[in-house]
Amino acid sequence: MDPKQIKEMFGMDHLPRINLSLKDIPLKAQEMVGKMSISGVQPKLSVKLDRRAGEFVITGEGGEYILKPQLQQFLNIPENENCCMDIAKSLGIEVPPQCLLSLTDGTLAYMVKRFDRLGSVKIHQEDFCQILEKREKYQGSLEQIGKKLKEISVVPGLDGQFFFERVVLNFLIGNGDAHFKNFSVLYREQDGTRLSPAYDIVCSKLVIPGEEDCALTLNGKKNNLTRKDFDSLADYLEIPPRVRYEKFEGKITAIKELAESSRLPGDLKKKFAEIVLSRYERLKIKL
Repeated sequence: MDPKQIKEMFGMDHLPRINLSLKDIPLKAQEMVGKMSISGVQPKLSVKLDRRAGEFVITGEGGEYILKPQLQQFLNIPENENCCMDIAKSLGIEVPPQCLLSLTDGTLAYMVKRFDRLGSVKIHQEDFCQILEKREKYQGSLEQIGKKLKEISVVPGLDGQFFFERVVLNFLIGNGDAHFKNFSVLYREQDGTRLSPAYDIVCSKLVIPGEEDCALTLNGKKNNLTRKDFDSLADYLEIPPRVRYEKFEGKITAIKELAESSRLPGDLKKKFAEIVLSRYERLKIKL
């Protein structure tokens, strides 16, 4: 990590210590069951930074960061998520500070700064599984999110555009696992209800080759999506045609360069670039 990234991520001039190995994390996560509010099947830990000691501390309350280790069943997920989030940021999509860290055994883990915290103050956040009172995070449509977002956002036009761009991004990078819990809003006192920064962005197609195009239906479909399907969502959200794909036009080379400079293994870098190129061609976006 370069000094600027370390400063942005941790507010320090040097990289803090992390005294954990891969085998420690499932055990520590089990110890914290019932004490943390982080959901999902992946073992993960809520940690805060002891700035005086210069090291991370596992915590049940007041966590500043989420730490995600390697997964035995899906290889290279930390590197995958770090690469995809770097791509999102390069395209002008809002993401929280995030990075890869080496554990004591040399394995890489993914760390992301919590955006639902402002210092020690918790910002109220709800995902669209909660907002729409969904019992199943994979059953429903992207249009349902768009409709509700238009109703509750203080800037529905802008947040609608941001939401649409994330839907396009997920398709372009091969993320077929963006479900209702992967979109949320923040209720901030100073600026009201807004779409939260993007998070949990991975190329699921790298680890599940037969993955569907989309976790939720778009224009009634989860597979064989075309530009017409995305335009139908953009029409519903009242997004002007000229700005719909603007963030992605002419960016294929930059995306490939970020993938190439990522920590993904060489074969996955190549496969990732092939996925992105094929998705650009399917949406007929200028390369």
